[in-house]
Amino acid sequence: MQTIKLPSNPFEPDGVWKPRPHQVAGFDYLRSGGKRLVEVDHRRGGKDELALAWAAVAMHQKKPISVWHMLPEAAQARKAIWNALDANRGKRRIDLAFPPEIRAATRQQDMFIEFKNGSTWQVVGSDNFDSLVGSQPSGIIYSEFALANPFSWSYLRPILLENKGWAVFISTPRGRNHLHNLFQLGLDPDNEWLSVMNKADETGVFTDEQLKSEQAEYIATYGDIMGNSMFEQEYLCSWAAAIPGAYWGKELDDLEREGRLTHVPYDPELLVVTSDDLGLNDANVKFYWQVNGPQVRMIDVDVHRGVGLQTHVKDMKAKPYQYGQSIYPHDIKVRELGTDGKSRLGILKTLGVTNPSIAPGAGQMSVQDGIDAFRRMLPRMWIDKKKCGEAFEILKTYHAEWDEKTQTLAKRPKHDFSSNFADSCRYFAITPIHLGEWSQPDYSYLNQATGYGYKRA
Repeated sequence: MQTIKLPSNPFEPDGVWKPRPHQVAGFDYLRSGGKRLVEVDHRRGGKDELALAWAAVAMHQKKPISVWHMLPEAAQARKAIWNALDANRGKRRIDLAFPPEIRAATRQQDMFIEFKNGSTWQVVGSDNFDSLVGSQPSGIIYSEFALANPFSWSYLRPILLENKGWAVFISTPRGRNHLHNLFQLGLDPDNEWLSVMNKADETGVFTDEQLKSEQAEYIATYGDIMGNSMFEQEYLCSWAAAIPGAYWGKELDDLEREGRLTHVPYDPELLVVTSDDLGLNDANVKFYWQVNGPQVRMIDVDVHRGVGLQTHVKDMKAKPYQYGQSIYPHDIKVRELGTDGKSRLGILKTLGVTNPSIAPGAGQMSVQDGIDAFRRMLPRMWIDKKKCGEAFEILKTYHAEWDEKTQTLAKRPKHDFSSNFADSCRYFAITPIHLGEWSQPDYSYLNQATGYGYKRA
């Protein structure tokens, strides 16, 4: 019987994969029983190689386990991991890490491998994490976690706590977002997490000449400022680089720096206004707002996937808030099949939503106008850090789409997990509200240089 040593690398004389010098700390931490590794590496630094090697070992230790290798989007998973080739050896990465001799079954369509000892490994996306919960993973690898939906970790973390599982976060930086927050956990000596950062000018993967050539190519493609910023992000692991095309990055950074991301309690003397993005296939996001004169407070948020309007309303009513208006997208008035001709707006009224308002539609206001409206509101906003901290980080990632043909930022937002959060905020910003003495103004404020404000009713 052939003996397979793990982690496997058939191109090594002894058939065993060995970590490169900059990978030793992370791999040794996991082998010694570490449960939370944040590995921030430069581009092409071998992050997924490390993660696959560890997964092979972890799945063949004491008992069979289930491991997910999670990409930001399920659609990109096949190309990035399942079909990805090792550039130096001309073989698929997964075939190097998981030799056919140790497999019981391989399902190409599902990107799923079952091993002879009963363990399973699957490539999934953080954009549909809640549909995968039934399989109860004992190990999760977050590849490019900086671009992943951070709510997926909040959702899946209790599973790993219950079964004493492990998580590995591998990524290059994308500003001071949720990856940066997790990285700080591993820098605390009193914390059991481990954070490792490997920069391209330290690992020896590239020569100085290669790095200079890469930097020059970035500058030629994106210009001096953005080119240098992106090079430093991708190869020198800089947290300072802003997300290219981020709509509200500066304003949200200012909000945090000025101490307005903090504890913002519910004030029973003020009504609560809600705003919803009721997508059909995406996450449904409901923000809870309070307004005190010109001051706007984001006090709470609900995120739902795959549930009906009844759940939305039930969760809303379960909170100890007194409600004013509930703002919904304009297409909520469309009648749906299978509901006796009722629109979703009619269903909401039946469920007890007493004061619904409809956000202006595409014919009344463009997406860009809504983006500008929320930008004008941000200098007057306060956000509750505990309840809305993850939503805050997601809003920082909302950005314009990159047009590959023109090599420029497009005039449309990138549709990803941040879109639902941003749309809900846009609807609030562009919808007139009436809260007794103070009311949100009409749309003329879009042309005011002084920014967003309120006027007396």
